[in-house]
Amino acid sequence: MKRCIVFFVLALLSWSAPALAHELRPGYLELTQTGAETYDVLWKVPAAGEDMRLSLHVRFPPGTEETSNHRGLFVGGAFVERWSIRRTGGLTDETLHIDGLGATMTDVLVRVEQLDGTTLVNRVEPSEPSLFLAAAPSIWTLAGTYFGLGVEHILGGIDHLLFVLALLMIVKGRRRLLVTITAFTVAHSITLAAATLGWLSVPVAPVEAVIALSIVFVAAEIVHGLRGQEGLTARSPWIVALVFGLLHGLGFASALHEVGLPDQAIPVALLLFNVGVEVGQLLFVATVLVLLTVGRKLVTTRRPWMEWVPAYGIGAVAMFWTIQRISAFG
Repeated sequence: MKRCIVFFVLALLSWSAPALAHELRPGYLELTQTGAETYDVLWKVPAAGEDMRLSLHVRFPPGTEETSNHRGLFVGGAFVERWSIRRTGGLTDETLHIDGLGATMTDVLVRVEQLDGTTLVNRVEPSEPSLFLAAAPSIWTLAGTYFGLGVEHILGGIDHLLFVLALLMIVKGRRRLLVTITAFTVAHSITLAAATLGWLSVPVAPVEAVIALSIVFVAAEIVHGLRGQEGLTARSPWIVALVFGLLHGLGFASALHEVGLPDQAIPVALLLFNVGVEVGQLLFVATVLVLLTVGRKLVTTRRPWMEWVPAYGIGAVAMFWTIQRISAFG
């Protein structure tokens, strides 16, 4: 029964992966103030392939003039544009709009680096596709923004969820599961903080490849268990969760690094992003456990082959990611 429900969750993740990869990746708008009334603009829009991008466009307040041509190209699953603007009086205490956002499922992260060195970060959602650029957003606004980013990142991170799903398949007993999830949480919290604060620097591409390999490892551990061979994860799951959690934390840090931290509230932003990751992770674990409970009551028949499909499904997807990420090194 447990394998049947896990098979359902795996199928759901696999079905949603393409949509998540394109729709739930946020757009990104960076405004760097270069003078009292001038800004450099970086605009990144999620894209599919080399010729399709979401139809999102920035609309600045009336009176904004473009002072350079747009320079754009497709890079790493996104379309990136750069140009410069000028507006009399600047953009402070004005409102900008993201046209087309209401027809999507994605958010847009807005980062403003002001001339005095302060950094403002906020999020624009489809339900309200405009943003008031306040001179100094409240600490609660920053906290809510980074908490939401943390939840969004873990729920959109299919690789992280597959690793957790594999642990749920291997670990027996609620107490051992609690210890295992706690070890994973502590480990990735350490490397997330260390990498984000600049204490640890590791290239992103190798980290992403090793994260995929960590999923291949736990998938193989599931197969060992089905063959009656107790693997390392079954014997000491907290050790495996701790070791690989350090790697996954580096993956979380790469996502946070892309957005950046507000200079005036680094501890709060880092803490709330991590809390958001944990809340999203717990929501996923709770969902799987609820499905298992309901499934035991509804499903009375299972086929022998169903025991093997989730393990090989997780392993195949993870191996594909491994090859794909290694091939991107060059």
